[in-house]
Amino acid sequence: MNNCNSNSFAKEFYLTGFPALHDYQMPLFPVFLLCYLIILIGNVIIIAVVVMDEKLHKPMYFFLTNLSVLDILFTTTTIPKMLAMFLVNAKTISFNICFLQMYLFHGLTMAESLLLVVMSYDRYEAICNPFHYSVKMTKKVNILLAACAWVTPLSISIPITFQASLLTFGEKNIIYNCFCDHLAVVQAACADFFAAFQTFLGFYFAMTVSAVPFILVVLSYIYIIISILKINSKVGRSKAFSTCTSHLIVVGTYYSSIALAYISYRADLPIDIHILGNVVFATLTPLLNPLIYTLRNKEVKYAVKRFVFLKIFSCSDKL
Repeated sequence: MNNCNSNSFAKEFYLTGFPALHDYQMPLFPVFLLCYLIILIGNVIIIAVVVMDEKLHKPMYFFLTNLSVLDILFTTTTIPKMLAMFLVNAKTISFNICFLQMYLFHGLTMAESLLLVVMSYDRYEAICNPFHYSVKMTKKVNILLAACAWVTPLSISIPITFQASLLTFGEKNIIYNCFCDHLAVVQAACADFFAAFQTFLGFYFAMTVSAVPFILVVLSYIYIIISILKINSKVGRSKAFSTCTSHLIVVGTYYSSIALAYISYRADLPIDIHILGNVVFATLTPLLNPLIYTLRNKEVKYAVKRFVFLKIFSCSDKL
C-alpha cells in the first residue's frame, strides 16, 4: 500500500498491465482482440439463434441467452481497456471510471455464479421432476429467477464499491493489474487499518460468494446424477446426461479459473502470475461458453447450422 498525505485526493490510477511483458505489449493486442471478437460473435450468434428458433424457446435456453448477454457485458468492462493498454500504452484510468469498472466486474462475476446455480436448478427440475417441470418452470418463474440472478449481485456490489471509494489514495496510485479489481485497488490505497480491513473483507467476501453457489451447483448435480442412474433405459440415461454435459463443462471451466485466480493470489509467486490469474478468470469462461454450447449441445449446434445456412442462402438469393 502507498504511504501518502491524507489531504491528497486521487484523480486517476495507473494500471501496470503485465510488468514483465512491458516491452512485448504489442503482440498481446491481436491475441486479446481475437478473444474479444470470438466472445462477441459467439455469444451474439447464440442469442440470435435462441430468439429466432422456436424449438429453443425453453427455460434452459432462456437462461443460456442471459448467460451470453452477461458474458458480453462482463468482458466489455475489462477487455477494451486492456486493448488500449496494449496498443497505445493507455494505462491511466480516472477515479470514477476505475470504481465503475470495479463495480461492474465484481457485480457481473457474482451474477454469473448465481446464473449457473439457476441453470443447475433448471436441469434438476427437468431431470428429477420431469412430470412437474412445465408447471414449475413457467415463463413468470424463469423471468423471476433470471432477475434475481442479475439484481441481487449488482445490489450487493454497491456498498462494497462505495466503501472502497472512501479509502485514502495519493495523487499517483499504481494498480498492479490489467483492470480495477477490488483487491488491487485497495492495495493501492494509503496504508491504514481501514484499507487493511477492506483487503481482508473483499477477499473473503469474494470467496464466500463463489463457494456458496458452487456448493448449490454440486448439490443439484448430486441429485441429478442419482436420478439419472435410476433410469432403466440406457438411451434415456444417455439423453439425460447429454442435456447436462455442456453446463457441467461451463461450471468446471468457471470454477477452475476462480481456483487459478485464488492460487495465484495466495501463493508466493511473481506479480505477473497474480495478474495472469485474474486476466484468465476474466476472459476464459466467456471465451469458452459459446464454443462449448455450440459444439456440445446438439440442439444449439443444429440451430446454429440452420441459422448460418439460412443467412448464406438469403445472401446468395440477393446476389
